Amino acid sequence: MLVNYKPDYEKIAMGFLSYEDDLKDLGNLQTELQLYTTDDAHTLLLYRQDDGNFCGIIGLECGGDFVLVRHLSLSPAVRNQETVNNMLDELQVKVKDSKIMGSPETTPLIKKWRDTKKEQSNAADPSAK
Repeated sequence: MLVNYKPDYEKIAMGFLSYEDDLKDLGNLQTELQLYTTDDAHTLLLYRQDDGNFCGIIGLECGGDFVLVRHLSLSPAVRNQETVNNMLDELQVKVKDSKIMGSPETTPLIKKWRDTKKEQSNAADPSAK
């Protein structure tokens, strides 16, 4: 389940964001977190597993008809495409008709998610082939 960031989650969010190479430096990490907490166009969502534990984070930049996934970071234990797909499926429901786009770092994950959705759609509708 995607959960909106709250100040209570600061250390958890910093932990997930610090998995990214450009945010390993504490100064860069704090600057990025400040952007998400002060700019209305930027949003952080934490991903909570069924057991109640957080296992990932998505950093978004919201435009008029698009949502740019700037950061997508997962705990090493669940770092797989299935978890990414679940997160992006939930994000699509949350942002409704907005197009989900990726940064240079997240585009490959989003492309795999789209390809998986297309394969599932084709499997469900044999006439689409």
